[in-house]
Amino acid sequence: MRTFDDMLSKQLENEEFKKEYEAIQPEMDVIRAIVDARTSQNLTQKELAERTGINQADISKLENGTRNPSINLLKRLADGMGMALKIEFVPKQKA
Repeated sequence: MRTFDDMLSKQLENEEFKKEYEAIQPEMDVIRAIVDARTSQNLTQKELAERTGINQADISKLENGTRNPSINLLKRLADGMGMALKIEFVPKQKA
């Protein structure tokens, strides 16, 4: 049985696929960070919505990637989870 990582490694050999995959990584990292922070506190989207004043449907859209968050919205989410928002620039990985 092939694992996801095996399949992804094979797909990343294709330069066009690799370029597109790398292009969406920042958005995927933000989505993962939001979901991980919320679930680490055992919060539902509804509970986070109540804490932040952000509509639950909007939180769902952020988490499924159909809405891009502003910095202000990310700060509100972080505050609602008792966290600070940290954004950083890191060197690119050399191929």
